[in-house]
Amino acid sequence: MHLLRGLYDWTMDKAAHPYAAWWLAFFCFIESSFFPIPPHPLLGLMCLAEPKKAIRLALVATLASVAGALLGYAIGWGLYDTVGAWLIGALGLTESFPVAACYLREYDWEAIVIAGATPIPFKLLTITAGFIGMNLITFVLASLAARALIFMTVGFLFRLFGAPIKAIIDKYLGTVTTLFVVLVVGGFLILTQFSSSDEAVADKCENATLFQVN
Repeated sequence: MHLLRGLYDWTMDKAAHPYAAWWLAFFCFIESSFFPIPPHPLLGLMCLAEPKKAIRLALVATLASVAGALLGYAIGWGLYDTVGAWLIGALGLTESFPVAACYLREYDWEAIVIAGATPIPFKLLTITAGFIGMNLITFVLASLAARALIFMTVGFLFRLFGAPIKAIIDKYLGTVTTLFVVLVVGGFLILTQFSSSDEAVADKCENATLFQVN
């Protein structure tokens, strides 16, 4: 708990740094294509540190994330054999890759919006979308909608309720951290279960393998 509190205090200090927005943009960009750590906590802490800048920070996060999504798409489209496959493996997403490819083929932009608006590793969707050749305009618009949904919501909430939210986090840091972990796990469940109403598609995608991706 002391380590968590120290990390929280350190991040809060850095969140108020003059170049904080640039760091946020950088992390959002690389997270959409290859970086394993989600930027959501960083955005939240920066909004806590500067509630009046929350909406602007959320916009920065949204646009940088979509820009990074294009890099992920490019990796999947043109560099999968040399970079993408290794990256997917390094991130521990090899088994999830054919499942994501199946859902993207079946649900197109809906899969991007649903998965992209959760703490699911967004790079899994961006690389996979490029690999299967998803329509680029559709991909960009869906990514923009997904990232705006989650990041702008955070921005508006912290702009309106920044002080009370900070007070709660300061007092119940451990509980809030646990809740975020639960949300991450829930995000993974959403990726695999959002089509449960269509059992044929769900069965097909859940049993997808690397041999069926192409």
